Amino acid sequence: METALLEGFLTYLSVERGRAANTVISYERDLRKFSVFLQNEAKGFISFEKSEIINFIGLLRSEDYTSASIARMLSAIRSFCRYLILEKLRREDPSENLQTPARWERLPKAISVDDVQRLLEAIEGGELALRDLAMLELMYASGLRVSELVSLRVEDVNLEAGFVRVIGKGSRERVVPVSEQTIGNIRKYMKQLRTSLLKGKESPYLFISRRGTSLTRQRFWQTIKGYGRLTGIKVSPHVIRHSFATHLLEGGADLRSIQKMLGHSDISTTQVYTKVTSDRLKKVYEKYHPRA
Repeated sequence: METALLEGFLTYLSVERGRAANTVISYERDLRKFSVFLQNEAKGFISFEKSEIINFIGLLRSEDYTSASIARMLSAIRSFCRYLILEKLRREDPSENLQTPARWERLPKAISVDDVQRLLEAIEGGELALRDLAMLELMYASGLRVSELVSLRVEDVNLEAGFVRVIGKGSRERVVPVSEQTIGNIRKYMKQLRTSLLKGKESPYLFISRRGTSLTRQRFWQTIKGYGRLTGIKVSPHVIRHSFATHLLEGGADLRSIQKMLGHSDISTTQVYTKVTSDRLKKVYEKYHPRA
């Protein structure tokens, strides 16, 4: 059904709308990615709602996709929605009134150290608590992208030395140090939970799902959102990564070291955090200085 629907849409773009071949190819790639996301959300390729589009965009942002890439994907989804209405497969357009990336907040947002602590403390009691605590602690301790986190293999984590080996964008490798507390949580998860999750199977991946398979980006995104709702903290993998960098900079770390830990190829990408911390310092000055 989905394949036939997508092929019909692509033919419509090419034949009836006269779109360029490169555009059609890009839209196909984008919609296939959206389709996989919807499958993980247990939503159909026709019955999705605005909330699913928003969550998909949130996932893309957490993966550090550029605004241009997200705008193109959103354009593909909008065109597809109009096609569904044209074919009388649905009545309303769930993509209406969605903001484009150009109108989004350009500066990264970070939560406070206290809020990070509240999130970590909220992870208790559930059957997957040991795994979730190890994952969230590691993301905050290392600034990993969500794709890097779920792709980690057991062999990538050096528990003795306290380092994590990461394969980032462009297959660039980096080594990131992590705290003793984080290593302790990973040890506890591996010793007390990981084996039982595997149910007798084998997997090279560090973090395992309830079904005994490697964890998906979407599942991690849903997990962290769940703890955000539980604590009333607006959080996402993107926010945790930015909090890692912002808190390091506020603590006195140099920009080059943060660049290496984040896996940025260009220092200008990392320099945005200096604007964030400068804004915070200005607010503190205005609030507490008698001459402000």
